[in-house]
Amino acid sequence: MIKIAVYGKGGIGKSTTVSNLSVAFAQKGLKVMQIGCDPKADSTVYLHGGKPVETVLSLIRRKGKQAELSELVTEGFGGVLCVEAGGPTPGMGCAGRGIIAALEMLEEKNAFEIFKPDVVLYDVLGDVVCGGFAMPIREGYAEKVFVITSGENMAIHAAANIAMAVDNFADRGYASLGGIILNRRNVDREEEKVEELAQDIHSKIVGALPFSPIVQKADELQKTVLEAFPDSEMAEEYRKLADQVLKACQEPGGEDVKP
Repeated sequence: MIKIAVYGKGGIGKSTTVSNLSVAFAQKGLKVMQIGCDPKADSTVYLHGGKPVETVLSLIRRKGKQAELSELVTEGFGGVLCVEAGGPTPGMGCAGRGIIAALEMLEEKNAFEIFKPDVVLYDVLGDVVCGGFAMPIREGYAEKVFVITSGENMAIHAAANIAMAVDNFADRGYASLGGIILNRRNVDREEEKVEELAQDIHSKIVGALPFSPIVQKADELQKTVLEAFPDSEMAEEYRKLADQVLKACQEPGGEDVKP
């Protein structure tokens, strides 16, 4: 089982990228589980045609330990296993603690042993790398962290902070940095600025996605690009990125996963 955490500034296209990666992995014959670690609980919504799934925290509030694994994990497009951690009632709790409670519940229900996914993708809100939001890095859930950024200054700043957080845990045997995914916004000096970021954090760009109106069209349909436009050039870009991410995970310290 290869375990990947994907971080990035809010609004950078992280959940769209992760969902398309999940479908691309599934189309390679891998069993995939995608876990949304954002209080908005919208990571997997395009894998369900725009229909949100009930979150783990909501189920805990309703049923406590009686919540069934089949309720915590639902199947989305392409057979992707979907989980949304969820968040507390607004103003009534800590979102980071909610992520911790959700991941602990999945462990208690032996979700990983029962479903036996080949790939687990954690889609994590990246503006805050502390508490529960850092859990996929520091608790041994993920083995590789990929950071999504554009050439926009705030996205690069968030990416640098995420890389610093990963580095701070490096001596404890936690997740290591797999690399940067460039999600282009066609800003000035974009490639150059992201290359500079990669050098500063001693990493590399593992893949780059072009800016494409196809992504927005798929969003309007509330589907992934690979479902809505499977024969498009953009769909092929996501498939290529899936190969690049797998290759990065197979480098020293990663697991050898073959479709």
